[in-house]
Amino acid sequence: MSDDLDASRAPLLDHLLELRRRLLYCIAAIAVAFFVCWYFAEDIFAFLVQPLLAVGQKTVIYTEIFEAFFVQVKVAFFSAMMISFPVIANQLWQFVAPGLYRKEKRALLPFLLATPLLFLLGASMAYYVAVPMALHFLLGYSGMVGGVQQQALPAIGNYLSFIMQFLFGFGAAFLLPVLLMLLERAGIVTRKQLITARRYAIVGAFAIAAVLTPPDVGSQLLLAIPLVILYELAIIGIWFTERRRAREGTAVVAD
Repeated sequence: MSDDLDASRAPLLDHLLELRRRLLYCIAAIAVAFFVCWYFAEDIFAFLVQPLLAVGQKTVIYTEIFEAFFVQVKVAFFSAMMISFPVIANQLWQFVAPGLYRKEKRALLPFLLATPLLFLLGASMAYYVAVPMALHFLLGYSGMVGGVQQQALPAIGNYLSFIMQFLFGFGAAFLLPVLLMLLERAGIVTRKQLITARRYAIVGAFAIAAVLTPPDVGSQLLLAIPLVILYELAIIGIWFTERRRAREGTAVVAD
């Protein structure tokens, strides 16, 4: 075990040079992905605007001269960050892995692989379920109000911020099991502490949902309920890892 770690020892300057090299790879990956996404920015935005079309809203406006341009830049940048995430995660792993024991590598790698899958699951739920429900609620205020026609004319920049808030909010929220299991692995929390704090976690889930979603109950439940389920799944996952570590400890003692 010590040989596995000793082989990676290097002076501080070498570590800094290695860090700079990994960061340059990440920046290069983001830059390449950005220019590719810039070329397809209109197609990407056309995909993002589908929930708006689904509820019957066929017009978006921009009230500032540069707003449409900056929306295209934001679309390209956000898309580039998501596309280049595997490269960024791999470079991070390549930098950290030499300083880990073989057992620590085996423990950390599944979390790294699960992160993009859980984020994609959360973002997909936001796009296909939560955003249409929220738009249906928010655009339901259109119509006659006090004898005056009230019409929704979403600004293109505001809509992009709205849907990105949902995508990144739901995606980040679905990383809860990974975060809790990493905290338990680091010894910061225990499974018993998580069980004891369950009631506070439920309140916290609804508080997070209230911040990240519109004020309608349906959208809040769509985020709060999965967060509670993911919290329980994290506790179950920690229970399995505890049993596995106990078996490994027993095997080591037997040897």
